[in-house]
Amino acid sequence: MITDSPWRTPDFRILFTATALSQLAANIGYVAIPLIAVTALDARPGQVGTLAALSTIAFLLIGLPAGAWVDRMRHRRVLILADLARAVLLASIPLAWWGDVLTFGQLFAVVLLTGGATVFFDVGSQSALPRLVGRDGLVQANAAVMTLIAAGNVAGRGAGGGLVQLLTAPVAVICAAAGYLASALRLTALRHTPAAPAAERPARLGAQIAEGLRHVLGHGELRALALTAALTNLGSQIINTVLPILFVGDLGLPAGALGLFWAAGGAGLLLGARCARPIAERLGHGRALALAGPLLAPTGLLVPLIDRGPWLWLAGAGWLLAMTKTGMDNVLGVSLRQRMTPDALLGRMNATFRFLLTGALAVGATVAGVIGELATVRVTLWVGGGFLAVAFLPVFLSPLRARR
Repeated sequence: MITDSPWRTPDFRILFTATALSQLAANIGYVAIPLIAVTALDARPGQVGTLAALSTIAFLLIGLPAGAWVDRMRHRRVLILADLARAVLLASIPLAWWGDVLTFGQLFAVVLLTGGATVFFDVGSQSALPRLVGRDGLVQANAAVMTLIAAGNVAGRGAGGGLVQLLTAPVAVICAAAGYLASALRLTALRHTPAAPAAERPARLGAQIAEGLRHVLGHGELRALALTAALTNLGSQIINTVLPILFVGDLGLPAGALGLFWAAGGAGLLLGARCARPIAERLGHGRALALAGPLLAPTGLLVPLIDRGPWLWLAGAGWLLAMTKTGMDNVLGVSLRQRMTPDALLGRMNATFRFLLTGALAVGATVAGVIGELATVRVTLWVGGGFLAVAFLPVFLSPLRARR
């Protein structure tokens, strides 16, 4: 039964706790798998970088067709199978390590296939949410989920590091596999398993993908949300790619200082996610996004000012405020795009957004490397800060600005 509050809906509570377990497992694996590569296989920087790239490339390879497949399937089944696949894949790593047969080929395959399962889980969970909580409960539900994800990015990776230090990396990976298994078991309690009506499904996969692309790119408000989110991802990735070089290499700051800087960004995501709902209730969804843009987005230009002493604190404050804007976008933007999309297109809409936003991450990493080689790290930061500062414009200049 759908009520005014998503927390009164048993299925939302089930999905939320399963997502919490899944996020915990993902963040533990984020830390533990590269450490296994380094400690067990003497991985070089290029091999560790390949592992990182393979973890997201699945969104580019299968992101669009995954949306069409999700629209054809029961969401409950998609989520459970994705979790079970990730649990089995991760469990194979410590088993191979203990059997002294672990290879880079296996690590690469596991990371790539786990990323593919994550595509289906992410698209499936975002597509199921409107059917579980109703359109009116989307902001509160998305605020809860986005807060959970932001908290996982801050605390979950710290827990992963602690597990690696206390129990070794292979045991930490087993813990991650257990988290995915627990998430799958929790999802078996879901009662609602929405799927698109058969009459609304085009016969060909290509036609379904094209319909999803037309829905996002041909809809002025959805297109504005996609462009703003892509520009934000592009700027953030450019900055994050070169921050380790600036902190440790150029400024000689300890790694802990970099961790604290990133934690400030995580705190900003949390703050934005928690503030999104009350601000939207007062101003309206679209107006909240439009007004937050010119107020908070330009603070991204403070990040390139990073230096020792007070400049570090000023840049950290700018990063926190810029990520606060991102946290608000994550809640209100996702809620708006779910409300503006028919149930039969939710999977393809979400997959199209994930394809565009993950593509922006890949482009951002490449741009950062090129500019860093041709110019300087500081110039690279200014480019990233510039993208963050203007990312709000597509939404600000669209009809979303007047949407309540």
